[in-house]
Amino acid sequence: MNILTGDAARAALKRTFADNPVPESVLQRSAALFGERLSPQQAVDRILADVRERGDAALRHWTQLIDGVDIDVVQLPAHLIESARVEPDLHEAILVAIARVRAFHEKQPAGGWIEHTEGGALGQLVRPLERLGVYVPGGLAPLVSSLIHTAVPAVVAGVREIVVATPPGQGGQVHPAILVAAREIGVEAVYRVGGAQAIAALAYGTESIAAVDKIAGPGNQFVVLAKRAVYGSVGIESLPGPTETLVLADDGADARFVAADLLAQAEHNGAEPVLVTDSRELLIEVERELARQLENLPEPNRSWARDSVMTRFKIVLAGDLDEAFELANLYAPEHLCLLLQDAWSYVGKVRRAGGIFVGEASMEALGDYAAGPSHVMPTGGTARFLSPVNVRDFQNIISLIGLNEVTLREVGPHAARLARAEGLEAHARAIEIRLQDGKAH
Repeated sequence: MNILTGDAARAALKRTFADNPVPESVLQRSAALFGERLSPQQAVDRILADVRERGDAALRHWTQLIDGVDIDVVQLPAHLIESARVEPDLHEAILVAIARVRAFHEKQPAGGWIEHTEGGALGQLVRPLERLGVYVPGGLAPLVSSLIHTAVPAVVAGVREIVVATPPGQGGQVHPAILVAAREIGVEAVYRVGGAQAIAALAYGTESIAAVDKIAGPGNQFVVLAKRAVYGSVGIESLPGPTETLVLADDGADARFVAADLLAQAEHNGAEPVLVTDSRELLIEVERELARQLENLPEPNRSWARDSVMTRFKIVLAGDLDEAFELANLYAPEHLCLLLQDAWSYVGKVRRAGGIFVGEASMEALGDYAAGPSHVMPTGGTARFLSPVNVRDFQNIISLIGLNEVTLREVGPHAARLARAEGLEAHARAIEIRLQDGKAH
């Protein structure tokens, strides 16, 4: 067990944004698809350009080439969404998650304001986005929770139209759990297309998919690179990377819970689990628990979790809890789990995190599904300047200026002076002509 302390811990927890080396397997895959060894960004750029030029034909081409699925119609027929069914217990779980995420976000202050004074009016108008595209990853299992935790805050925000893009499975089908959740949320359409080609379609539009105002939702490296590339043509909510959890625990923590929380994160592909504690005894107990619980996981979860633990697990021994929180704030984790005695008394020490999970009953795994806040949180240290997905992500704020002559005469001369200081004479004159005329109202 490699235990980090002091400056070594700070160096390990300070984020760097250098490009990671591209695995040989990815280069081999691109060579098979494109006929040459392209980097992920080069591959994404080529797909984006093709979809922009050829529309649906490109979507069908790349879906067949990458996913091995022929899709004759991009949009899933509405009757398949209406007829989708899952086991009653799973349907109930979907409804509970939707209700709790909705109830949480409905509490967020989301309105605008207008202040009328004798000098006129100033304010902010809040308007929902017209059309949102939600990307739902496919892969080994349907990520129903990603749909719920992205689309429901948008519903609360008042978005007029929400559509979903998700990779097709065998025979071009979409998992019924995604369809049930989409129906319950009120999604307008489901498109069976994934990857960079889906992001391109949502950003630029094709014959079957109208362009959206914003794209939200997590995805693999190619999806994230595509979101970054189309930004400006369309809005994006974030560039979510591999997930991460930092467990901050003291000598009163239950090693079983610490290990369980670390493994819950570790079973995600590419995840980075981190443990920071001021107790060497706890580290020893957690090491034993990790080994025991890891062996009890079924495959392939055991292999996924073992890869994360063996290659990316960071173990930090702090001198005291003050240093532990200093290190946690330096790392700025997506998820910060406080397994501390009297955990609530330490919440004020947290300055940077996507979400704080306070105490033993608030494990991060619960937050992934049905706690209430969106689980789409900033990763890679971006919690220094980004926030979890929330209602404001799906609204525009419009500044409102309705001043009258009283305010014009009070602040106009100052504005004109500033304009001339910047060398903008026409700006100054546009203000002064009103002052001279005396007819502004």
